[in-house]
Amino acid sequence: MLRVGLTGGIASGKSTVANLFAELGASTIDTDVVAREMVAPGMPGLAMVVSTFGSHIISESGELDRQALRTIVFSDPEQKRKLEAILHPLIRVRALEQLKQLKRSKAPYALVVVPLLLETGFEDLVDRVAVVDCSREAQMRRLLARDDISVAEAEAILDAQATRETRLARADDVIDNGGNIESTRNRVGALHTAYARGQAG
Repeated sequence: MLRVGLTGGIASGKSTVANLFAELGASTIDTDVVAREMVAPGMPGLAMVVSTFGSHIISESGELDRQALRTIVFSDPEQKRKLEAILHPLIRVRALEQLKQLKRSKAPYALVVVPLLLETGFEDLVDRVAVVDCSREAQMRRLLARDDISVAEAEAILDAQATRETRLARADDVIDNGGNIESTRNRVGALHTAYARGQAG
């Protein structure tokens, strides 16, 4: 089973692209979804995060206050490393379990969506790296429109990730998501066909 890692900078359109693959029947594993499961109320991951960062990151409903935690980790690289040290091993174990399940189901390929694929060592879990690409300016526009954050916060988030140049240099396949959705859809369709045959994009 071919394992394809889908990545890209924040607000590059990874979710849109992943959904386009899913519409075509691709088997997908989204590590953002896995991460949310790891820090759901009652899960050990949440207890570990609270132990490290304090109970003030828990909302009145008992759930993780993601905005509060994001403010902490993106303003201090050391705090970010602490969070990653907690979550990444948990996410990795769960992603491997899901990959094994897909292999048993005889899926032709698996799309593993990992926002920080290149930054976190998850690259060794996949056979190919597909990068969703757009300009930093487009990322900034989308991020500010999507999230209730300041320009400074958005810049900090972008700066904490691999550069566009780094991602493109390590990409096996590139999906340009800086234009219209039909262009992106066509590229996804071509890659889906190739991946389903176990071929390069």
